[in-house]
Amino acid sequence: MNERVDNISPFIVMEIVREAGRFEDAIHFEVGQPDLPPSLKVKEALLKAIEDKRYSYTESLGLEALREKIKDHYKRIYNVSIKKENILITPGTSGAFLVVYSLVCDYKNRLGFCDPGYPCYKNFSYLLDIEPVFIEVFKDSDYQITPNHLKNKKLKALQISNPANPTGNIYERDNLKNLIEYCEKRDIAFISDELYHGLVYDGEVSSALEFSENVFVINGFSKYFCMPGFRVGWAIIPDRFIKKAEEIAQNLFISAPTLSQFAVLEAFDYEYLNKVRETFRKRRDFLYKELKDIFEIPSFPKGAFYLWADVSKYGYDSRKFSKMLLEKAHVAVTPGVDFGKNQTDKFIRFAYTTDIKKMREGVSRIREFIKNI
Repeated sequence: MNERVDNISPFIVMEIVREAGRFEDAIHFEVGQPDLPPSLKVKEALLKAIEDKRYSYTESLGLEALREKIKDHYKRIYNVSIKKENILITPGTSGAFLVVYSLVCDYKNRLGFCDPGYPCYKNFSYLLDIEPVFIEVFKDSDYQITPNHLKNKKLKALQISNPANPTGNIYERDNLKNLIEYCEKRDIAFISDELYHGLVYDGEVSSALEFSENVFVINGFSKYFCMPGFRVGWAIIPDRFIKKAEEIAQNLFISAPTLSQFAVLEAFDYEYLNKVRETFRKRRDFLYKELKDIFEIPSFPKGAFYLWADVSKYGYDSRKFSKMLLEKAHVAVTPGVDFGKNQTDKFIRFAYTTDIKKMREGVSRIREFIKNI
């Protein structure tokens, strides 16, 4: 194998998922996907697309009607005007990252993102022979990258996640604005992963597009819209890059899945989406209340559906703790080491993507497990 492939790290969480499958009574806090279904309107749209035999490719930018819906979504939610011509529909956000990284970085250019952070960012960098730059963030900045973090980093591009995985923090409006201005003055491409927008429970989250039309924004239907398996994401691309983005998409994947694109046309069911958000808010409130006396939780999770918990006081690193918790209590969590190297051996991630009844049982088992160790 070549060096780029060798650098790609496996997800330990996938080992946890497989091992948890051995236990019929396992409580799942490890899986980062919603357990709620999408709006019923999505099912109706999908069935109609099948009946209408919508099996051919779409244009590489995606269905025009879907790009119109996304354009209207930004006007409704953020009061931001964008053009449908700047929207690229992709196979999940993964396809969007590959296109955007290819647009803004050449070989060996430096792409910065936070540590701890979503592991695929660095792995996409390795695949494209881009140099990942790990920016360590801590409790003192609420796990946000600030302009001070970027000094002397010599970046070609910066990627943020807002709200963030695994910490659930959100970027304060002033900090986001300052970051974008800092990057624009230094010709650093700014990429904002906004996949968890909509799943915000305290305060407000801003889109990077509220501050500049020169940023790259990535989002999709897998989290807030509860459609992970449909594999539809989108990227909003500045004018001067859109033609080349379309050409890259044509070569990488031709187009996003056609049936899925027709289905997500009906995903913007805001009455239903409000219920989704409130369900996760209640789960967040329950789990945080139950766990804050068991573990140190350095960042109160304001968004997404994750909780970042420090287990170090119990004398085990995150991987060992997670393995023991699964073996002895049949509770599955994600070891923090999946998310980087910055103190991640001290943390585990909880995903509150299961109902409160099951979470209550899981917490009870955790308390008993800790007594015994």
